[in-house]
Amino acid sequence: MSALPTRSRNGLSNIVRHPVVAYFALTFTISWMGALAVAAPHLIRHEPLPTMTGILMFPAMLLGPGVSGVVLTRIVDGRSGLHDLFSRLFLARLPARWYTMLLLPPVLVLSVLLFLQTFVSPVYASNRFLTGILFGLPAGFLEEIGWMGYAFPKIRRPDNGLAPAIVLGLLWALWHLPVINFLGTASPHGRYWFHFFLAFAVAMTAMRVLISWMYINTKSVLLTQLMHLSSTGSLVVFSPPRVTALQEVVWYLLYGTLLWLVVAIVVKRCGKRLMAEVRA
Repeated sequence: MSALPTRSRNGLSNIVRHPVVAYFALTFTISWMGALAVAAPHLIRHEPLPTMTGILMFPAMLLGPGVSGVVLTRIVDGRSGLHDLFSRLFLARLPARWYTMLLLPPVLVLSVLLFLQTFVSPVYASNRFLTGILFGLPAGFLEEIGWMGYAFPKIRRPDNGLAPAIVLGLLWALWHLPVINFLGTASPHGRYWFHFFLAFAVAMTAMRVLISWMYINTKSVLLTQLMHLSSTGSLVVFSPPRVTALQEVVWYLLYGTLLWLVVAIVVKRCGKRLMAEVRA
């Protein structure tokens, strides 16, 4: 038998033994290499990245979570695993109270901006870039195939959903790093890019806990896709267009703080398992 099939079998065996590590390694590789491929022409010429290039890097990254989730589900869990994954993608008949949670991101974003506009500066007036919802569609529907369809069920523990959700949230925030300077309306953020990344991570980690809570109680990947769409869409649609980089850091941090307050309420009611008393 040739060496190549032996190495292939060993590689597949390692994936099956370490399905979570394999997922994040493959996801980050596909996504970051895709972003690098888009940016490469400017990097080779030692040019600063134009804003449009930064924006185009993001869709190039979206294949990572979805492709990795589907491919590794087939390798690790077989055909039955794929059937289970796709069944959770179309699980939509849920109690209405779960769909009302989709209003949380726009309500909190608008509340933060209205507060800052009223008491701090008119520059925080929210935008109405309605076509920005289109940015949320591919992000929500492609990413969650991997994040919640594959990764979270494998790292979640029966006695603790909170800690795995936080870890996944931190990794999710880190995954955005190649495009972090082009997220928001104050891009590029210049010397405040790391401050913005930290504020962004605060908000995204809290959002991931809430998405995980919704998934634990519904087993619906579709619902998590819609929540992701609502989150990303709200940030793109309503982000104030005239803020400075520092001002953007402030409002993202305040938004993240409110999200963590909601997380605290959920944890107080559901415990670390994030399981509601009455399962939907």
